[in-house]
Amino acid sequence: MDLTSWREILQYEFLGNSVTNYLWFVGILLFGFIFKTMLSKLVSTVLYKLVKRFWHEDNLPAFRRLLIQPLEVVLFLVFLYFAFQVLDYPMDPSEIRKGDPFLKTFFFRTYQVFVIVALTWVVLRLVDFTGLIFQHRTARTASKMDDQLVPFFKDFSKVMVVIFSIMVMLGTVFGVNVAGLVAGLGVGGLAIAFAAKESLENLLASFTIFLDHPFVVGDLVEVGGITGTIEKIGFRSTRIRTLEKSFVTVPNKSMIDKPLNNLTLRTFRRVQFEIPLTFDTTAAQIRAIVTELQQYINNHPQASQDGIVRFQTIGPASKNIMVLYFVESMDWTEYVDIKEEMIYKVTEVVERHGAQYAPTQSVFMQATGQAGNPAGKAAVVRNGTTDFE
Repeated sequence: MDLTSWREILQYEFLGNSVTNYLWFVGILLFGFIFKTMLSKLVSTVLYKLVKRFWHEDNLPAFRRLLIQPLEVVLFLVFLYFAFQVLDYPMDPSEIRKGDPFLKTFFFRTYQVFVIVALTWVVLRLVDFTGLIFQHRTARTASKMDDQLVPFFKDFSKVMVVIFSIMVMLGTVFGVNVAGLVAGLGVGGLAIAFAAKESLENLLASFTIFLDHPFVVGDLVEVGGITGTIEKIGFRSTRIRTLEKSFVTVPNKSMIDKPLNNLTLRTFRRVQFEIPLTFDTTAAQIRAIVTELQQYINNHPQASQDGIVRFQTIGPASKNIMVLYFVESMDWTEYVDIKEEMIYKVTEVVERHGAQYAPTQSVFMQATGQAGNPAGKAAVVRNGTTDFE
């Protein structure tokens, strides 16, 4: 096939466009599809150099990781626009007029929606990156208040960006009078307030948490039967990591409406238990045990001076010594270690003074004429085992 034949093929027109125009259309789309990743990396590098003026941390990998996907979509939409520009149309596709065919209106508005959504995606990722930068900065400070403010304002900013994008979409794509719509919200505001009652209550509760400071990120709290560590205070809810390592999301309204016990703000951890001794334990033995344990608690470097050891009660099956003390440590592992140390000391003191622990349950009954007990001895049931005395 000679050159003249190729020219005739390239100049052949179909639906008002030559084959050359269609080849340019396909070529631009292929170029955009193949090189969109490389171009998005290049654009992200340029953007990073612009935004780096506001901070000194080197976070280009994180910046690219957040922006590469939305930038790929934006760049492909740009190439799609230029690809359609090489084609001729009986009607201008870049402008919508009254009476235009439905398909033209539909495709043009769909393209506009995709562009606005893609640009909104880019802005949201920029907000995420800004939040990441501030999280790195707050991690180097001693205060926990800024640790919970950063996630909250990041979520708040993203909500504002989405609302603004929706307003732009309504005004640009669908021709809605946004100013009139905002003014009209005053009429329908009451209905919207009732519909979004729970969301508004949680939003106001989140501001109450930030202003009143009942807890901060990292505190161990107990609220509504849930005990765990605060991991995040969000726009609508608070996330708690329970002692069972499960993840519980609690609405902010519940966090301020219910009684909340901030266990982290305790100055001490309270420990109380009883030492049950048998009835044959003498008063001298009990007095010696009480005195030695009291001295041990008083001299312990991590036990409060308010510790009390007393011969408290005589129960139906034992003589009971009450031990009450406070551990001066908020660390859970250290608290458990001190409790274990104290129990070892109690066991050692009781054994050294010749006392014995009373059984957990004893039932005395007169059993006569029973099989295996012809002498009519008293039967003593201890922990499910029957002995005859």
